Amino acid sequence: MKVAVLGAAGYVGGELLRLVLQHPDVTEVTATSRSQAGKPIAELHPALALLTNARFGAHAPGDTARGKDVVFLALEHGESSQVMGAVVDAGPGMIIDLAADFRIHDGKLHDLHYGPHQAPEMVHRFRYGLADVVGTGLHGAKAIAAPGCFATAAQLALYAVADLPLAAAPAVFAVTGSSGAGQTPRPTTHHPERANNMFAYGVMGHRHEGEVLEQWREWRRDPAAHARLMCHSGPWVRGIHATLHVPLSEPVFDPGAVVRQRFAGRPFVRVLDDPPELTHVIGSNMALLHAAASSDGREVQVMCVIDNLIKGAGGQAVQAMNLALGTDERAGLLAPGPFPC
Repeated sequence: MKVAVLGAAGYVGGELLRLVLQHPDVTEVTATSRSQAGKPIAELHPALALLTNARFGAHAPGDTARGKDVVFLALEHGESSQVMGAVVDAGPGMIIDLAADFRIHDGKLHDLHYGPHQAPEMVHRFRYGLADVVGTGLHGAKAIAAPGCFATAAQLALYAVADLPLAAAPAVFAVTGSSGAGQTPRPTTHHPERANNMFAYGVMGHRHEGEVLEQWREWRRDPAAHARLMCHSGPWVRGIHATLHVPLSEPVFDPGAVVRQRFAGRPFVRVLDDPPELTHVIGSNMALLHAAASSDGREVQVMCVIDNLIKGAGGQAVQAMNLALGTDERAGLLAPGPFPC
């Protein structure tokens, strides 16, 4: 299988390369980067020196996509829309976009969170690739929009309670590490400002809330259903810790059993008896969840931890690829993360 990764110099691109270079069905990998063209891949991603001595290419997106079985786009938001026409015209077997461009099908919801769409005529081509929920429903997909990292953690928690009798809209409090902001330095990712610090951003309308709401409304079968995503930056590099809280109209005393049933048979989701720890998922494609109820059963909390660059990005994209191809969804994703990390 021939694979291309566009925008491969960033953190997400590096994770994608690490995974596809070790995937048992991948025979050829092409990596492109406009800013790093000609440089050895291992110069930007040192750990990949064990896997490749190739260099970043500078071919146009359409030329790169031509003849490929799978094309991953690890570009900044808005860039995918600009090049997608050329990528589609090149006729690759499958396209997986990791930007936000094609995640939301509801035009009004997209415009509210991202502004006017640059390529609205292409949105219908893409299936939303929340792999641990959609599962085999991705089989045969030719174009997949990979979910955002915050959205992945929030939606796994929300999916766990989607069939419960809710008394109000759920709220998800989530904290991410600095790698979630990408490779380009910013004041909020500068180490002296990030270390020993924590702060909220995207208050009352984080961009990932748009895709969360679209899926939540589908699960609840209610176009007016609401949920709130409260995003924060934490003083670590990798990983997201999310906690959902919701009041119930009828008591539920064993929410853990409900969550286990919701994710039965999903190989990368584990439901724990105790609250999960972030370091237990770093470097892996796992999502760890825990659910608890108040003493009267009228309130439920669900905790979820993921690695934002793997389960929240590259790993989920590879998992979606496997599901779309109808192969073992675990292929290339079984390496455990380091511990301690």
